[in-house]
Amino acid sequence: MPAIAALSIEPLSLDAHVAAVSDATHGAVATFVGVVRDHDPEVEGVVTHLEYSAHPDAEAELIAIVAAVEAEYDVVIALTHRTGLLAVGEPAIVAATGAAHRAAAFDSCREVVERVKNDLPVWKREILANGAHTWVGIA
Repeated sequence: MPAIAALSIEPLSLDAHVAAVSDATHGAVATFVGVVRDHDPEVEGVVTHLEYSAHPDAEAELIAIVAAVEAEYDVVIALTHRTGLLAVGEPAIVAATGAAHRAAAFDSCREVVERVKNDLPVWKREILANGAHTWVGIA
């Protein structure tokens, strides 16, 4: 069972995620923080905010993704993805993995983030300084 696997409208804490996977049996904790940046290489203009929207089943899907990676790598994972309106510089996703050894911690942290980016039904609207916006992740 994941230490944390959630969507949240509230700001994210790296410390809380690290604490959730820290254990006397873990010799390694790896982390990832995805932060809202002020640009998108595919879009012309300055990004001021991102607004994340999630499918109603997204949290259940997130729990399944995290549990699958935990089982595959024999690790404990804490991962939260933001929803709602975020400003440049705010964390949009925080992941921490606790493992007996560093290789499993690093590899599982990257894997869980990649699976979330590819499979989680969460979409973002990029809001630009000129007032325009563009949707990312909607087919």
